Parts: sequence; structure tokens; C-alpha cells
Amino acid sequence: MGLSAGAVPGRVDAATKAGLLDLVDHAVSGGGWSRRRACRLLDLDEDRAATWQRRRDADGDEALVDQAPGGGAIHGILDYEIEAICELFETWSGTDRSHRKLAHRGSRLGVVHVSESTVRRVLAGHGFILPGPAPREPAEKKPWPDWLEWKPRRIWAYDFTHFTRAKRCAVAVLDMVSRKWVATLVSAEETSTQVEVCFLAALEAEGLLDVIDARDTENLRAALLGGKPEEIEQAIGAGQVPLLLAVSDNGPQMRSHSTREFLAGVHIAQHFGRPHTPTDQAWIETLFGHVKGEWPHLEKIVDPGELEAELDRVRTEYNGVRLHASIGYVTPDDEHEGRGDALRKARRDGLEQARQERLDYHRRSRGQ
Repeated sequence: MGLSAGAVPGRVDAATKAGLLDLVDHAVSGGGWSRRRACRLLDLDEDRAATWQRRRDADGDEALVDQAPGGGAIHGILDYEIEAICELFETWSGTDRSHRKLAHRGSRLGVVHVSESTVRRVLAGHGFILPGPAPREPAEKKPWPDWLEWKPRRIWAYDFTHFTRAKRCAVAVLDMVSRKWVATLVSAEETSTQVEVCFLAALEAEGLLDVIDARDTENLRAALLGGKPEEIEQAIGAGQVPLLLAVSDNGPQMRSHSTREFLAGVHIAQHFGRPHTPTDQAWIETLFGHVKGEWPHLEKIVDPGELEAELDRVRTEYNGVRLHASIGYVTPDDEHEGRGDALRKARRDGLEQARQERLDYHRRSRGQ
């Protein structure tokens, strides 16, 4: 009967209850024990045994059967409230596409006052599914222009990032082929002016300003300023190729007429990623991720001047010391200056030579 398994558990069946009560009655009537002593020996609460006994005396052993667990909460919603929630779904689900909005809509209309979770539970119980926001149509990715050459100094990416402690933002220009961090500008604003100043610094650092002055590309400049693809293609077909391609997202600083006018003046074509698709300009996005992840102290700097100086130091280390995985574990400076292929070949040759030396050593030592 399970009467010798230690303390009586929280829930026992009717047969066990009847057996325990019989043992207590036998100890009291036959052995002269007190009811308290008998309950203590059985490790049974005396009040609990008294409750069982009253139920047994009133309705017999059937009264010892426990009711099924569960039941309704005393603050549970009423039937008319369930009906009101279902009517809200039928009427407003096309406008309010979340259970939270439907809950507040019900209060606003004075129809039903329930929590957001209650609306969600009732709808799920009735098999109602909210439609959710309509999906956006996928935008077609713009292909690279035919005139573009995949080599350093031909395609740059640029973007802004924020350093909230210093209350400053920084615009960076990155060479997408070599991954060289070409230039940075720290400022309290992020406008087309910062884009122009940063690009001028990048062009000067790469020695491209003199190249611009030596070019006779009035038609190309006018085509880039107009921003019409067919006019740009006509200028390129006439032999006037842009100096390089600038890749960015669709921020207002990048789309502004001032930025387009400046870039056209220095013979730079623009290429914009798709809206809400940061992977289209992943090169510059990963730059900021690596910089803030590997030099986390930058986001703790408060003084703007210190931030600017530290970014310059980090840029030097990023370009000349840090090995970049996506270009074969050479530095961006190595790749930018054409040393990357030789360094990667030297490693492959070194690995092959080391392998051969190990083979020769083990064969000699084993007399093979």
C-alpha cells in the first residue's frame, strides 16, 4: 500500500488514505495510543488525517478521492470577453497586425479590457493567426560596372560610425580590394562636407590628386554630375573612364547633390547598395566591426581630440601590422603595394619545404 515509504507525499490515492486511517484507528482502539502519537509514527500530519476522517465519515471511502487538478482562475476572463477578442480579430486584424495592438484597440473602443498576453492566448486557442507585416519585394542587386578593374585604388567604400562617449562620428574610406583603411575624419556632424574632406585626404594620401588634374574628362564630369547611367556609359565609351568607384549605402550624406557634385568633380562614380541590405557594402561594415571589437577602448574615450589621435594610431596598426584573413593573412599595406602574392607564395613554399624536410628526417632516422 506504500505505507512504509517515509513521509506521506503531498498527493496520495484514496486506497492509501483509507489504509492510513485504518492504521490510526487500530492504534487508538486496539493499542490505546493517542491519535497524535499514531500520526507521528506514520509521519502523517494530524490535521490532514482529521480532514480525511471527516470526509470519510460524511460520504464514505469515495469522498477520499481527490478532485482533478486544475480548475479556472478566479480572475479568469469571461465568455463575453473571449467573444469580443474574436470579434476584434475579425474586424481589426487587417489593420492591427499584432496581439499587442489588438489589446489596446479593444480598450480604445471600450469593447474589452484585457492584457496583450490574454489576446494572444485566446487567438491561439481559436486557431486565429495574425497576418503580420507584408513582406518587401526583394530588390535586384545592381551589378558592378563593366569598366571596373578589381585592383587597388580602383574601388573604395565609405561610411560613418558613431562613438557615443566622445559625442563624435567618424567617416572612413576603405580600399575594397586591398582592405587598406585609407583615411578617417572625426567630426561632430555627418554631412556631405565630411565626405568631401575625407575623400580629399584619401586622394592626397594615394597620390591621385595630380592624376585628376592631368585628365581631360569634361564630358565624364558632366555625366557623373547628372547621375544618368546612359550618359555615363557614353562618356566611358568615348574613353573617359572614372578614376575609381565609391561604394556606399543610401544615407542622406551619400545621396545628396553636394556629394554627387564633389565626386563628379574628382571623376569618381557612385555605386549604392540595396536599401536595408548592409551586406552590399560589407567591406566597410566589417571594418568598423573589427576596429571596435579589437580595440574596444575606442568606445570608452570621452575627449574628441584623444579619439582622433587614437584612431590614427589604430589605422596605422590596422594597415601595417594586423594580418587580414580575407586577403590571405597579409597586411593591407602588403596587398595594396603589390607584395601580397609574393608573401602568400613564400608561405606555400615554406610549408612545402618544411614538410619535405620532416619526411627526409624521419626516413633517415628509420633507415628507409
